[in-house]
Amino acid sequence: MITASLDQTSNRFELLVQSVTDYAIYMLDPAGLIISWNAGARRFKGYEAEEIVGQHFSRFYTPEDQAAGIPAIALHTAEHEGRFEAEGWRVRNDGSRFWATVVIDPIRDGDGRLLGFAKVTRDLTERRAAQEALRESEERFRMLVQSVTDYAIYMLDPVGTITSWNMGAERFKGYKADEILGQNFARFYSEEDRIAGLPSRALHTAATEGRFEAEGWRIRKDGTRFWAHVVLDPVRDDSGRLIGFAKITRDLTERMEAQKALDEARDAIVQTQKMDAIGKLTGGVAHDFNNLLAVIVGSLDLARQRLASGGDIARYLDNAMTAAERGATLTQRMLAFARKQELKLQGVDCTGLVRGMAELLRTTLGAAVAIETRFPAMLRTAHADPAQLELALLNLAVNARDAMPDGGRIVIDAAEVDVVESRRPDLQPGAYVRLSVIDEGEGMDAATLERAREPFFTTKGVGKGTGLGLSMVHGFAQQCGGSLTISSELGKGTTVSLWLPVAEPDIGAPLVVQLDEDPAETIPLVILAVDDDDLVLTNTAGMLEDLGHTVFQASSAQDALRILERGDVDLVVTDHAMPGMTGAQLADAIESLRPDLPVIIITGFAELPPHASRRPRLDKPFRQAELASAVACAGRDAAARRLLSAGDAIIPRL
Repeated sequence: MITASLDQTSNRFELLVQSVTDYAIYMLDPAGLIISWNAGARRFKGYEAEEIVGQHFSRFYTPEDQAAGIPAIALHTAEHEGRFEAEGWRVRNDGSRFWATVVIDPIRDGDGRLLGFAKVTRDLTERRAAQEALRESEERFRMLVQSVTDYAIYMLDPVGTITSWNMGAERFKGYKADEILGQNFARFYSEEDRIAGLPSRALHTAATEGRFEAEGWRIRKDGTRFWAHVVLDPVRDDSGRLIGFAKITRDLTERMEAQKALDEARDAIVQTQKMDAIGKLTGGVAHDFNNLLAVIVGSLDLARQRLASGGDIARYLDNAMTAAERGATLTQRMLAFARKQELKLQGVDCTGLVRGMAELLRTTLGAAVAIETRFPAMLRTAHADPAQLELALLNLAVNARDAMPDGGRIVIDAAEVDVVESRRPDLQPGAYVRLSVIDEGEGMDAATLERAREPFFTTKGVGKGTGLGLSMVHGFAQQCGGSLTISSELGKGTTVSLWLPVAEPDIGAPLVVQLDEDPAETIPLVILAVDDDDLVLTNTAGMLEDLGHTVFQASSAQDALRILERGDVDLVVTDHAMPGMTGAQLADAIESLRPDLPVIIITGFAELPPHASRRPRLDKPFRQAELASAVACAGRDAAARRLLSAGDAIIPRL
């Protein structure tokens, strides 16, 4: 019964072995002769059982292995060490080779006597081919990476240790592979970057965000620095586990130095242009200012001499005042060219404005010039500053007169024009009022026309113009949202046109509170005047005292704050452009201490900080009447509060 069971088990094992096709499983006797053969062996080796049983297994080995005695070594190793395992080339029946993994195990009986060997072989040709293809691909990639010299391409492990090194890295960094492999890449960073933790931050960013890219200074082996562009990418296995980083570095030092040289050259050109502009400004304006100062100084000197002898000095004072007003006008032209003057934009009736200028134009242009106006019956209002528009038209009319030395006719023309998109790159689409000043003068050639709007460019000769007229008008038009165009031809006259946007229906003149400036009704105030210029401060204080106010003076914002800590005032009048603390900053400090204390800011420049523009301001130069109006406006409420509270409390006065 037991014998039958053993026979059945043996039969089942034999059927199992015989049915295996992915492995060659067969038996050898102690001498290496084949005594069994399965389907897998038949498939791999190409021998039928009757062809191979009884043959020595060494016939599957290559001639080289047979000559080296490998089959005998395999049996000896299996017999004495209990197992032999190897991979190598084997030969099929048709002479072709396949790559096989071989395992040989000894078979012994119960007494340990060697009965033979069990040999299992697997065909790994396809896997080896795939591995070989992968190896060749990796080798080609390695050769590719190694041959790149314009980029440093190398690998890091997860903590930043360098595991590969190419020729580009050796060229940029100066290290050979055997010097740098196994070192941390942080050594390429400057000491300050290492202290700031930039290397670890780069690895963390690459690992968490999938990429790190930056530019910065890196250190070569010899200690010199180079400007590098760095890209760091994480490398992960099939399961997504981080196994390291791929790092690509490019040396941008030459590019950066070239860019630096270009920037320096550009800065040098800009500086040259600035100096040229300053030269033009000095040459163009100094002559006119010197003329004006000569009038002022000469008139005041004569007035002082005549005053000592009891003579009439009114004429000399009028001359000095007229020269000062011309200087203020020249300053306004310069600010207009720089687009820095403050405009009071509103709806302007151009027809009424030009009619109102009729007498001014006649007296300014002289009897040799005839003035003609051509206005439509209906003309919408233009969006502009009426005072600056009047000055611009006067400038254009004077230029037109100067172009006709023997006299002639000047036409002031107006029309409404709709500008469509893309037709005028200098104008936004919309409706415009076009005001044109047309003369019958000499006209301009193409070269002169090209330069006509340049600052300080003039054809009138030395001492006859600053060359700021057209520049001022051009700047004014652009600030209004419009433009200036010039058309001219030699011998056929010139047309200069101001394009001003049509005013929206709700755009009107700004609300101006008119105060009674009768000195008899002026409320005496305690005023703190602040200015770092002693001459200006003395004049301002003198004007205020002449108006009946009590004035204390401070030459800086810090002095003003110290004075305010010791007592109370009704109003502060301060210059804006002061060292250390500006007038606007002083006003802010006063607001935090005394929110109810009004501050008037005096400025010789057009622009103030946005938050300061809500405060009352007075532009230099100013007359006493303008100062009186500003003080009355700003100080009325403060004085009223002081008078109302006078019966309830005693406020310490300065």
